[in-house]
Amino acid sequence: MTGSYNTCLLIDDNYIDNFVTRKLLENSKFAQNIIVKQSPAEAITALTDGSVMPDVIFLDIRMPLMDGFEFLQAYDKLNIDKSRIKIFLLSSSFDPTDIKRSLDNKYITQFIHKPLTHQVLEELS
Repeated sequence: MTGSYNTCLLIDDNYIDNFVTRKLLENSKFAQNIIVKQSPAEAITALTDGSVMPDVIFLDIRMPLMDGFEFLQAYDKLNIDKSRIKIFLLSSSFDPTDIKRSLDNKYITQFIHKPLTHQVLEELS
């Protein structure tokens, strides 16, 4: 795989998950730039001020203070071009409610179970 995307934003509060996912993304050359935010609030700020302009976002669901679905509500209110951004929910959740909510959300491209794998990345590009 060769740099399918310019910028990938990874939003997850778990340091280990971020480390593993980032390494996989780097090794796969999935994107030229990989930016990690450990909270949805940090990601919203970066999107709002234009310091991050991702082509793709990997978003966790279960996070403290603001979960992935609350991020999506805040994201909906942002005045940015969302048409070119793909959002993948990357979660360890097997809760059917979470999966249904993700499928019903207009911004979610796909629900992916952790851990992210090379095979899944190949299917996304």
